[in-house]
Amino acid sequence: MTTPALARLRERFPSARITLLTHEKLADLWLHHPSLDGILTFAPGASPWSVARRLRREKFEVGLVLPNSPRSALEAWLAQIPQRIGYARPWRNWFLTQAVAPRPGHVAMRKRSAGEIKRLIQVSSASRVTNHAPAAPKPGEGSSRIAHSGVHQIHEYLHLTAALGANAEPVAPQIEIREEEVHGAENRWLAEARQHVSPTAGEKSPIWLGLNPSAAYGPAKRWPAVNFVAAVREVSRRIGNCVWLVFGSANDRPLVNEIAQWAGNEVINLAGKTTLRELMGLLKLCRVLLTNDSGPMHLAAALGTPVVVPFGSTAPELTGPGLPGAPRHYLLQSDAPCSPCFRRTCPIDLRCMTGISVEEVAAAVCQVVLGHCN
Repeated sequence: MTTPALARLRERFPSARITLLTHEKLADLWLHHPSLDGILTFAPGASPWSVARRLRREKFEVGLVLPNSPRSALEAWLAQIPQRIGYARPWRNWFLTQAVAPRPGHVAMRKRSAGEIKRLIQVSSASRVTNHAPAAPKPGEGSSRIAHSGVHQIHEYLHLTAALGANAEPVAPQIEIREEEVHGAENRWLAEARQHVSPTAGEKSPIWLGLNPSAAYGPAKRWPAVNFVAAVREVSRRIGNCVWLVFGSANDRPLVNEIAQWAGNEVINLAGKTTLRELMGLLKLCRVLLTNDSGPMHLAAALGTPVVVPFGSTAPELTGPGLPGAPRHYLLQSDAPCSPCFRRTCPIDLRCMTGISVEEVAAAVCQVVLGHCN
């Protein structure tokens, strides 16, 4: 979601040297990116002083502090970067030379309490029984839906670059992967599957479909595994000769193993096996990615792959994939009155996710692949 801001920054300063500071596990994500000239990384447990020493050696003139944490501003201050721009937040404004006020339209992702969630459920149930309009929420609760546009996180980063004179109009997120990398990932992981699956009429190879059933933030963002299995079976029945590539980290192996076991032979289990660049190459190959709200969701969209996403505890208006409103992506939501709650775990029955049917999801995937629903 930072890539539109980086693109606008490069547009504003075409001759500048732009270096990105990122966690070392994400360094490969930024290879060949056209907005960047260099990448600096930090390891887990690195102190602010060690990070600042590395920044100071580069003699940067401007530091654009995208995270809102006190630590990120402290590092730029310790690095003695002359111009330091970031959002005004408690415990860090003193470290910035320009503390930018929250932009108009900013919406905070406030976590709902268990009590709020239960009250919203009760009010909604009562209104259905009495056929009355729901009671107004208590002060501070707000609406359960985010109805207005221009609230996406993309705009938060673009607003910061506007402090340097950059254009704040959004562009589509973009991550770079080279064609030879795509072919390399395909040859390493899919060559055997290609030999055992007959291409569909008009296709040179099997139809590759992606599946990402996990979400690192917590179970409240995860559509049930049994639903993923049912959706895989239904889509495979409708489309024909397709192969599902199931992605995940090493920690996701039990979940992915379970799904692969029940979904059938048209599934390739890749959890914990690929490098980050290989994951990018395989996502690029996929006709569509069925996924929870997660990092791979954003990555697929930035690589140009359409995504189908059941949204529950989070809001697509704030952190949805790709350019906000892009018609190629299908973002599905139930009518649960407590969604979005922004919680890691659900204190009730996960109705925001179970209210999204297998039929809805399967129809969306088929719509992307076939242009219609069987």
